[in-house]
Amino acid sequence: MIFNIHQTIQINMIKIESIANSSVFQIGSAGVIKPYSTLANTGGFTEPAPEIEADIAPLTTFVPFTPPSS
Repeated sequence: MIFNIHQTIQINMIKIESIANSSVFQIGSAGVIKPYSTLANTGGFTEPAPEIEADIAPLTTFVPFTPPSS
């Protein structure tokens, strides 16, 4: 089966918060998306990272939500 797709895409602004090894970012149509990932030790590390301590504050901070007044 053959599909002919004609598209016009205009992106005024795009913001990507993070990219991970398993991320897929697609604009438009794709016939086949083949999985591809690599693992690179760019820092030249030779041993695992140290364990974190239990009393360390979480990385997420919560901001109280105030509903809009009507």
